Amino acid sequence: MHLGESIAIARTVGHLSKSAEVMKLVNNLMKAPEMATTMREFGKEMTKAGVIEEIVNDALDSALDSEDIEEEIEEEVDKVLTAIAGETAAQLPEAVIRKERMKQPARVQEVRREEEAIAEGVDDEEELEEIRARLAKVFLPPIPTHPL
Repeated sequence: MHLGESIAIARTVGHLSKSAEVMKLVNNLMKAPEMATTMREFGKEMTKAGVIEEIVNDALDSALDSEDIEEEIEEEVDKVLTAIAGETAAQLPEAVIRKERMKQPARVQEVRREEEAIAEGVDDEEELEEIRARLAKVFLPPIPTHPL
């Protein structure tokens, strides 16, 4: 067990020394002071971009939020709605007359359909009775004809 433990410790030491060498190489390649300077500059630029974005958004909002424009839009919408309402009101009596004419044949057809459904219902009742009789024959136990 001591020998296995010694071998495991030796391997761990070897891996740690290799990791240390890799870290030295990465530190030499990375150059931490330059990276810190670059990150500071990046942060400043991001802050400037955020401030500029806020200024542009505020300018656009103030330019587009004019009350005069809103009043003009409301006036134009009112004009269009008034024109549409006028045309619709002029067509209203004609539409009511057409609707009444269309309702009368529909009522006659509904009565005919109801009469046909009632007539078919009689046939359905007869068919249902036949089906019930057949089912009763199938599911009733047979009557024994000879004694056991």
